[in-house]
Formats: sequence, structure tokens, C-alpha cells
Amino acid sequence: MKKSRAGKSILVIVLLVAMAVVAGLAASLVSETDSESSGLTELFGRGNKIGVVKLEGAITQSDETLKQLRKFAKKSSVRAIVLRINSPGGAVAPAQEIYREIGKIKEKKPVVASMETVGASAAYYIASNADRVVSSKGTITGSIGVIMMLTDLHQLIEKIGVNVNVIKAGKFKDIGTGVRPLTEEERKILVSFADEIHEQFISDVAEGRKGKIDKEKLRTIADGRFFSGEKAKEMGLVDDMGNFYDAVKIAAAMGGIKTEPELVYPKKKWESYLEFLADSTSGILSGVMERSGLIRLLPALLGDSLIFR
Repeated sequence: MKKSRAGKSILVIVLLVAMAVVAGLAASLVSETDSESSGLTELFGRGNKIGVVKLEGAITQSDETLKQLRKFAKKSSVRAIVLRINSPGGAVAPAQEIYREIGKIKEKKPVVASMETVGASAAYYIASNADRVVSSKGTITGSIGVIMMLTDLHQLIEKIGVNVNVIKAGKFKDIGTGVRPLTEEERKILVSFADEIHEQFISDVAEGRKGKIDKEKLRTIADGRFFSGEKAKEMGLVDDMGNFYDAVKIAAAMGGIKTEPELVYPKKKWESYLEFLADSTSGILSGVMERSGLIRLLPALLGDSLIFR
């Protein structure tokens, strides 16, 4: 009787493992199919798809956005890309990386930026390099400027009687740590750095909006202030008033799509699904082995090297 129960349990385990392997192969096949141009549309027609990439929240990294943009850029069935933005800005380098990638994609297919509630600072930096920028009248945008916030803790440290020992190699290595006041020389260094990044911001926006706003005019409003979408359009920072679907319509026209465009979004990562499947399968296997008593037989079947904790 025990042998029969053990045999059934082993059979169940084998079936579960087989199911996991099949699911993994299916996921791999779908992933490969999705990553390459495939199907009759890819082979014979140019397609009617518009890729939608979302940029939401504070911009602290660029990897995922770059990956999504490049994926749609490579697909011949995707005739245009809409970058849906709802972000107050963020770090400089990730914004510059995305800005640069948009510039590459524009040589192959149109990119339209659609700004929702807010598309300011680094988010506007990115949007400015799109072929067209679309916003609502009340969208918060602009804020072309650079900010550095350094917390000054030295008075608090002195008040509570804590000593901070700083060991450094390099005169300015501890600049901005907050454990002591900034010297005038250090302040000048930081101001110079902020001015340099600000000039990069202005130059890149001027390049992205070339023919739509003069660089010197841009410089007069690039003082960190933000604008409504309506005001931004008057100044040449925005091209069109409209919502997401207006941006889609513009992208479709620019991409030469004559029929109703099909919106495509980045697929969820199969790795996450497979991880979930593996965890679920592991839980099921553990339950089956525990109930069947197989967990006591496995050391004998597989040797003493297998230890269950």
C-alpha cells in the first residue's frame, strides 16, 4: 500500500515538473516570437500599430524605458511611438539617455510625446526631443532648470555633541556631506556644476525644438518656472492641445496609418511569470511529498547529500 502511494506521488511530481517545463518552453517561444518581426503583417505589410511607452513618476533610471523604446523601434509593424508622460522630472543622466534614444528612433519612425498631469523638468527634457509634443491646457510643464539640495547638519551635530571624523584623499571629496558648512570655494564649484548642467538642458531642448522656439527666447524662460500646457504652446514648448487619443491620432497620421491604429504596449516580463510558476510548483511538490510520506523516502532514493530543512 505504501509503495502504491509513493508511486502515485512520484507520478504526480513528474507530471507537475513536465507542466512547468512545457510552460517554460511556451513562454520562451512567445518571448522569441515577440522579440522578432513575425507574421504576415511583418512579412507583407507595414502594419497599423502604434507602440505606447509610459514614463511615470520620478525619473531615476532609464533601462526599462530604453528597452521598450528600442523594442518598438525595431518592429516594422509599429509605425509610430507615443511616449505617455506623467512625471515631475528626476535625475539628469537617465533623462539624457532617453532623450538620445528618441533622437535615434526619429530617424526611422515618428515619436509623439503625450503629457498627462505633469511633464516638467527632466520629463519635459525628454519630451522636447519628440517629433510632436501634445498636452492638455492644464498640464504642468516647463520647469527648465537644475536644483541641488544639500542638507546642512553641522549645527545639529554640534548640538547633540556628536563628533564626525572625516578621512579623505582629495580636497573636495567631502563636499556637500553636510557635516560642516560649505566653504565659498566649494559653493562656487557646485554653482558652476549646476550652471553647466543647466546649459546642457537649454541646448538640448533648443535642439529638440529647433524651428519651434529660438534658443535665446528659450533661455529667457529657462529659469525653473513651470507653465500650463496652454501657455507652453504659446511659447513654443508644446505643439498641440489634446489628450492621449489625440496624440495617437497625430502619431498615426505621421506614421502613414490610414486605418484605425492598433495600440500595443510592452508585454509583461515572462521571467516574473516563470518565477511565480516555479514558486507555485515548489509549494505543490512540498505539499504532495509531505502528505504522501515521500519526503521520508527521498533521502534513501537520492542519497544522503540531499538535506531538507
